[in-house]
Amino acid sequence: MTSAVSICANALLMIGAETINSLTDTSPRARQCANLYPMVRDYVLSTHPWHCCIKRVVLNPDTTAPLFDWLAQFSVPADFLRILSVGEAGAEDPYQIENRKILCDAGQVKLRYVFQNTDEASWTPILVSAVTQAMRQALVYSVTSSASLEQLVAQAIEPILKRARAIDSTDQPAETLGDFRTLNARFGTGYGNWS
Repeated sequence: MTSAVSICANALLMIGAETINSLTDTSPRARQCANLYPMVRDYVLSTHPWHCCIKRVVLNPDTTAPLFDWLAQFSVPADFLRILSVGEAGAEDPYQIENRKILCDAGQVKLRYVFQNTDEASWTPILVSAVTQAMRQALVYSVTSSASLEQLVAQAIEPILKRARAIDSTDQPAETLGDFRTLNARFGTGYGNWS
């Protein structure tokens, strides 16, 4: 079963280091992994809308409104990493995010977001691989003290992460441009029906 420990242990194996059995071990490698892993995990989760890390919630406004420009503000959930959309598909609400608050003129906010999924067992194999590779990159210099190896690993990992994001994206339907009058007129599906 995939866990933070198995991801860190595999990353250490990839760079020829001794593995760990727990993030709470007193060994230097376990302490390094315990320190680096949450940051690396959240970074990788934030770089792409991994479909195993998406949530939807309806937020009510905070009791305090913004001082100007917007009618309401909404506190983001505790596990929030990145906004994907505010409002329903095709009818998104204008918004701005400041200091973990969504500023919007709506009475409620329908938020779709990337969340801090700490249940590695729920991740896809592609995401597990991406985080393992990112941990490999984070650990390589501290284990080997080789700047040239660190650079080689960084160059090798970028295409791997790019491919992982591309594969994850193919599980979703293609985005459409929507039902716009100009598109309808261009392709003959709505010409003459403008109101």
